[in-house]
Amino acid sequence: MERAKRGQMKVVVVKYNAGNIRSVLFALERIGIKAHVSNVDTEIRSADRVIFPGVGEADSAMRYLKERKLDLLIPTLTQPVLGICLGMQLMCRYSDEGGTPCLGIFDEDVKAFPIGDLKVPQIGWNEIAQLRSPLFEALPERAYMYFVHGYYVDVSGYSIARTNYGFDYSAALRKDNFFAVQFHPERSGGWGEQILKNFIYSKNLNS
Repeated sequence: MERAKRGQMKVVVVKYNAGNIRSVLFALERIGIKAHVSNVDTEIRSADRVIFPGVGEADSAMRYLKERKLDLLIPTLTQPVLGICLGMQLMCRYSDEGGTPCLGIFDEDVKAFPIGDLKVPQIGWNEIAQLRSPLFEALPERAYMYFVHGYYVDVSGYSIARTNYGFDYSAALRKDNFFAVQFHPERSGGWGEQILKNFIYSKNLNS
């Protein structure tokens, strides 16, 4: 926390073929953080916080991670890690998108939204509820976040927030030092920025 106050907090955004890195960097700048973008083992391991973003397709993203051995690195990190959207899905065991084995941090499968009355992908604002993590400190129950995705993760023991799009599913997951959100905090206005602030600055993140 003191390092963060002095502007010395080292935040690394994992570099891979994900489409929203620049918007994440801009959001971090708005809260006073100039992050590094890297796919280098030593750079990532030395960070105080790691953000694993993502907009894209699971199979090609995993190929990129494997080519650079990031699939072996990311699950072994010990500092707080935040996965965003595709980043969250890649932190799970398996994705229906391309029949893709993923990183296995969360022992959950990523499923395609069912074909039917739902418009897929889900694009737009939706509420998050049953918030149970310091990641959501100062947020109201049912704060609105911005979602863009065609795949989802069921509610489980890892869930620290949920949302509803035809049925309840996980809006956020946690296991130990790994946090993940299905929505885009970098595109979710003030409450999204609050989540990023909590991830970077909170003293209670490990509770």
